[in-house]
Amino acid sequence: MSATAEKKGKLITFEGGEGGGKSTQIGLLTKALKARGLEVVRTREPGGTPGGEKIRSLLVNGDIDLWKPLSEALLNYAARFEHVSRLIVPALERGAWVLSDRFSDSTLAYQGYAHALDRETIARLHRLVLGAFEPDLTLILDIPVDVGLARARARGDGEDRYERMEVSFHHRLRDGFLDIARKNIARCAIIDGEPGVDDVQRAIRAVVQSRFGIDLS
Repeated sequence: MSATAEKKGKLITFEGGEGGGKSTQIGLLTKALKARGLEVVRTREPGGTPGGEKIRSLLVNGDIDLWKPLSEALLNYAARFEHVSRLIVPALERGAWVLSDRFSDSTLAYQGYAHALDRETIARLHRLVLGAFEPDLTLILDIPVDVGLARARARGDGEDRYERMEVSFHHRLRDGFLDIARKNIARCAIIDGEPGVDDVQRAIRAVVQSRFGIDLS
């Protein structure tokens, strides 16, 4: 994936553990950006394309030990290549703002930190599939593990393969996302996901406004 393609739009990714409220916050930010006259493409990973959605069903359903960590990473990057090449890059090139529920940081956090897959292996896979392509901004919604899992289980959408993994997995996952944010401070912003929906949205809009100079008040 060429990193030199002209990007007229912006790619904002939302990351974090289970039950962090990403979907709700993406919906609210989508409305705010559209109100400013921008084209907004809302998408998710794994998914975003017909092929990606089929891969998603393989990853989020079934037994928790269905896949080895490397197999999960490979499946995620197969879906991601389709996602970026077929949906994200064309949208960015025409000037749209793309809001994605998860992206490459999730592979690093889930398979790298939480499942202990060698992180350099994931980095090499990323370079092979996407080159230097990365989001313009990544918002990491941080929430205590017990709170997030309770929210996720109450949601009951059936996509619960990761939710059913041991609590220690989810603690490693949270630590992983926070470490990713610390190592990528120019791209990432940590958002406290525990307060009310409106408070979290205000924090998100403040970051977006600061980074891109767009009035979302």
